Amino acid sequence: MTSFAPDSIVLNRKLPLWYQVSQSLRASILGRSPQDPLRLPTEEQLAGHYGVSVLTMRQALKELEDEGLISRHRRRGTFIEPDARRGTPVRLLGSVDAIVAQQSGMTTELLEHGKSPVRPELAEHFPDLDEVAAYHRLRSDEQTGEPTNHARNYVRPELAARIDPSDLARRPMTKVLRDVAGADISRITDTVEARLADPETARLLQVPLLSPILHYTGVTYDTDGRVLDVAVIHYRGDRFSFTVTLDAT
Repeated sequence: MTSFAPDSIVLNRKLPLWYQVSQSLRASILGRSPQDPLRLPTEEQLAGHYGVSVLTMRQALKELEDEGLISRHRRRGTFIEPDARRGTPVRLLGSVDAIVAQQSGMTTELLEHGKSPVRPELAEHFPDLDEVAAYHRLRSDEQTGEPTNHARNYVRPELAARIDPSDLARRPMTKVLRDVAGADISRITDTVEARLADPETARLLQVPLLSPILHYTGVTYDTDGRVLDVAVIHYRGDRFSFTVTLDAT
């Protein structure tokens, strides 16, 4: 039987390995295509794929099993739950794959895309540019069709030239920038604020005008400190929460 093929990951030795592996595998599962097989490779095969011990792989799989994304059956193997929904908030411990996992697993509609002048609020991020590539997307729950968030991304033109709009149908922008456009991402700075829904957000997310929403801004940098992408996302306040863990060491 053919097994599901997860994406690869470059591990950061400063973060728990089981956590990074679980988030990478989680992103692969949530971003899979409908025709992909549901059976996962064995623990030993997955451990070899990620370059970790079987014990570490087992801990990562336990995390996904507790969340309900996979089920494990003695002698039969480990399988992706086809109807599994995101149950718990993503814990952001500094991994880009955690961001990818948080963005994955939704139906995405590309509302519009094209060139856009660098607006005043973006000028500090793109001081060398007069225009950027802008993408506006609406994400919905795959099972219910309920809108969950709408996002605007502002991307450097040379990276946007490597992106086909179809790339964004199932994959989040962070993953497309890294895996399709070849961006060398070093860090993402996140800001989350509580705001009230403006008319456009209320219409797109099907919530009352001035109801609470989460306003997220994510700024993606390369290894030279240059901004590659600015994401502005409006989340329904009843659908998302964020937990950030700060390591004291």
